[in-house]
Amino acid sequence: MAETTLAARPGTARDADPLEDPILPGAGGWMQGRRVMVTGAGQNGDLPGVGYAIARLVASHGGSVAVLDRNAEAAQRTVDRIVTAGGTAFPVLADVTTDETCGRAVTHAAELLGGLDGLVNNVASGDRAGIFDVTPDRFQELLSLNLVSAWSATRHAVPLLPAGSSIVNISSVGVRARGPGMPYCVAKAGLENLTEGAATTLGPQGIRVNCVEVGAIWGSFAAANMDERFREPRRKSTTLQKEGSAWDIAHAALFLLSEQSRWLTGQILAVDGGPARHAPPGPPVTSVAG
Repeated sequence: MAETTLAARPGTARDADPLEDPILPGAGGWMQGRRVMVTGAGQNGDLPGVGYAIARLVASHGGSVAVLDRNAEAAQRTVDRIVTAGGTAFPVLADVTTDETCGRAVTHAAELLGGLDGLVNNVASGDRAGIFDVTPDRFQELLSLNLVSAWSATRHAVPLLPAGSSIVNISSVGVRARGPGMPYCVAKAGLENLTEGAATTLGPQGIRVNCVEVGAIWGSFAAANMDERFREPRRKSTTLQKEGSAWDIAHAALFLLSEQSRWLTGQILAVDGGPARHAPPGPPVTSVAG
């Protein structure tokens, strides 16, 4: 019976009957009753950010959300959208560049939500500067924002997370790029290694840790750091020939946060429209051969 201790709704008829799905969500949605902190979830500009989209989606599935951002107005914009739509959310104002402020933010989020069942480490910052084109201070700043902040938030959250909780880290497909190195990608590579190490460490406690690799989407982060002329070439580089958005990332994160993924941990999920093509595609498949 050990395999059923983390079932979605223990004690129900579905758990007792092996021919019924024990993970099937109730009417309230995949995140009903769950309490999640999303870092970097404030909304700036006209395009959705990944943190904003995740917070909105978690709330729409019945979860309550602590919206962490260093910009109070951005955090409140996300909270207002969630509350207007009938969800539950609270702003948490914090700069996650120090371990002390991370600790206070996690504690505050748990107090506001009445506990914590999930954490999304989404805070990110970067540009297209090369690894040897930045000062030592800038290099350390990028490591702090994109990697160390996730380690700090996670280490403070773990003592509060019960068995069945989920942590999701947000990385980038830039980790696998063979182009010139960038500090942003170096930090994200560390985040993916942190994901796998934390998953192994925390598995016996029933805490899952997974990661979403963000592909060539067009959202607030891309628009702030990239010329829009790159938008079409990026779309064409994907297998599906389709541009993604922050909502595509959010749906992947929702799955990993929910009990629908209760047997997944230590995984890196690339949400990228399919691997980049390095050769012209063949003709369309329209019939069965033979």
